Amino acid sequence: MSQQLVVGIDIGGTNTKFGIVDRRGNILCDGRMLTNQHEEVADFLDELHGHLSKLIEQVGGIDNIRGIGVGAPNGNFYTGNVEYAPNLRWKGIVPLANLLGEKFGLPTVLTNDANAAALGELIYGAAKGMKDFIVITLGTGVGSGIVANGQLIYGHDGFAGELGHCIVIPGGRLHPGTGAHGSLEAYASATGVTNTALEFLAERPDVKSTLRDHPKEEINSKLVFEAAMAGDPLAREVYEFTGKILGEALANFVMFSSPEAIILFGGLTKAGDLIMKPVREHMEMNLLPIFQNKVKLVFSELKESDAAILGASALAWEQQNAKYQVPNTKMGE
Repeated sequence: MSQQLVVGIDIGGTNTKFGIVDRRGNILCDGRMLTNQHEEVADFLDELHGHLSKLIEQVGGIDNIRGIGVGAPNGNFYTGNVEYAPNLRWKGIVPLANLLGEKFGLPTVLTNDANAAALGELIYGAAKGMKDFIVITLGTGVGSGIVANGQLIYGHDGFAGELGHCIVIPGGRLHPGTGAHGSLEAYASATGVTNTALEFLAERPDVKSTLRDHPKEEINSKLVFEAAMAGDPLAREVYEFTGKILGEALANFVMFSSPEAIILFGGLTKAGDLIMKPVREHMEMNLLPIFQNKVKLVFSELKESDAAILGASALAWEQQNAKYQVPNTKMGE
């Protein structure tokens, strides 16, 4: 008897993760490869095909695979294209879903990585049973996936939900990738945390900090996190400031779509209450009374190492009519 399995692929700027997933969200086997090792997308696909073919054989062959789901930067759900992704070597418009479908002979669907994360939370994670929620990914950048009335919001062109590029401080910090001034991503990402730390170190010479033991070029979000967890006062101020900016932005997002929950995912969430406490405080402080104390603010329940693959696989299950509009039963029942 053939199994019901799908392939989940998450394409990041540095690494591509892939795995084979059953309906209950069990990753049966997985792997990874470097994304930008190949200048041409055809060479990338050849290597990916080689890795995945071995995994597919491990689970009994291609007849067990129902489809492929892909999460990728600037992935367009409607067209299946990756369009002008700034952190990938393949420039312009790449018809990635079509290329993968032809390579494997399987139905393939693609969206951006944050939308895939939202589907993953809906089927496997903290948003099970919800119709209205937002996932915010806090990593190198700030991504978002919005579900309203049980539907993932794609917009008319497939690119809706870029909350990280909303302007939160008009005329504020420059985002070098987009040229925008004051966007949320410039403050609430790992890069934003690094830049805030560097600004605070320069502006507050009287504040003692272990971060001063490092040259400027060595300061990064990991060092800031470690210093904050060790009680460093300046590093903790960085998280307080970052949480304030993010909380104020989330208040706007709540008043726009009135979600049941906002789910935070990604590297910055490792700081726990150091970031969650100011986020919650400033979100509630900036909400109208009709919205206050209604929205759950939670961290993702998915393992970070698995979430990317699960999110992409959720896209494939949705295509296979494992509907993501609030399942009434557990997957597979």
